[in-house]
Amino acid sequence: MAKKAMIEREKKRERLVKKYAAKRAALLATANDREKPMEERFKARLKLAELPRNSSAVRLHNRCQLTGRPHAYYRKLKISRIALRDLGSAGLIPGMVKSSW
Repeated sequence: MAKKAMIEREKKRERLVKKYAAKRAALLATANDREKPMEERFKARLKLAELPRNSSAVRLHNRCQLTGRPHAYYRKLKISRIALRDLGSAGLIPGMVKSSW
């Protein structure tokens, strides 16, 4: 199980990304628009730099919903391989059988 602080930090980042998504997208559109004057584009970049760093979607990291594990994460299921194996062995995932030969 991951540390509680790491899981909470990731949740905080998700909230910040959601909160600033529209503002960040508008500033990025202004900053990347070649039709606008250079001064306006530069001001948009400065305002973008003033936003919290954790409001950037790049800083998010996928974590297992059950254990908080950051590695071996299945995006489709939103859980790690270890949690998937445990659930499969317990018979909680329909159609999944532990193979043996």
